[in-house]
Amino acid sequence: MDIGTIRGFGTLLVAAAFIGVLLWAYNSKRKQRFDDDALLPFADDPVARKHVEQEQASRSNKE
Repeated sequence: MDIGTIRGFGTLLVAAAFIGVLLWAYNSKRKQRFDDDALLPFADDPVARKHVEQEQASRSNKE
């Protein structure tokens, strides 16, 4: 095995890992968790907390 073959295998490994991360991140099962996590920076602000609770209530009514 020469260095070109090893680099080729490394490239395939990295490409497979990248595709795996994409599939994990864009899986519809995780959308709710990611939406909730996106609101975490506003959790300490009382006004923002009220908005977050209203948003979650409206989202649960839609489902």
